[in-house]
Amino acid sequence: MASMASPTTCLYHHNHKCRRKLGSDARRISASIPENSDDKHPKLIGRREVILKSSELAMIGAIFQLSGKKPDYLGVQKNERLALCPATNNCISTSENISDRVHYAPPWNYNGGRKTPVNRQVAMKELLNVIKSVKPDKFTPRIVEKKDDYVHVEYESPILGLVDDVEFLFTPGKNSKVEYRSASRKGNFDFDVNRKRIKALRQELEKKGWVSENSF
Repeated sequence: MASMASPTTCLYHHNHKCRRKLGSDARRISASIPENSDDKHPKLIGRREVILKSSELAMIGAIFQLSGKKPDYLGVQKNERLALCPATNNCISTSENISDRVHYAPPWNYNGGRKTPVNRQVAMKELLNVIKSVKPDKFTPRIVEKKDDYVHVEYESPILGLVDDVEFLFTPGKNSKVEYRSASRKGNFDFDVNRKRIKALRQELEKKGWVSENSF
């Protein structure tokens, strides 16, 4: 999500719209906040009612603990897959049914585009390097758990400290499939941040021979 020095998106009442863009951190929060109107005094108002500086936003993030609590259902499930998404529109997962166009995303194959296949250990190193080097929307990735076949990364936004949980699972057996799940801890909408993040990671991995198993 983009860094926001001052979230200046606003709207005029009586059908006059302000066209400046709202920073992504604020969009997530403002999406669930109703806009108030004052018919007697039409005026320009912010979606959060005040214009805040970056330092003030950071303070708000700390005070209200916008990072959220780590969900207790993360990790490999009993069916050896990753968890499904909640009903909110801020999560994608390869475990979802392909007919779910909001939450489903296709798994990857780390040997799908190579002439010479590599083993899981090599593919894991490639994935970790890409996670550390690619920072979509300036989120800071932090690897909080790593196993031979599983990685959990926390992506933290630059201003409010909002946290998204991203998991990768190398499926058992001799196949080269990698499943993943990317979800926001807070809010109901993510404005496609999770999907764009996964796409950015995949595009970098494609340079190494990874491919998506079907259309994204």
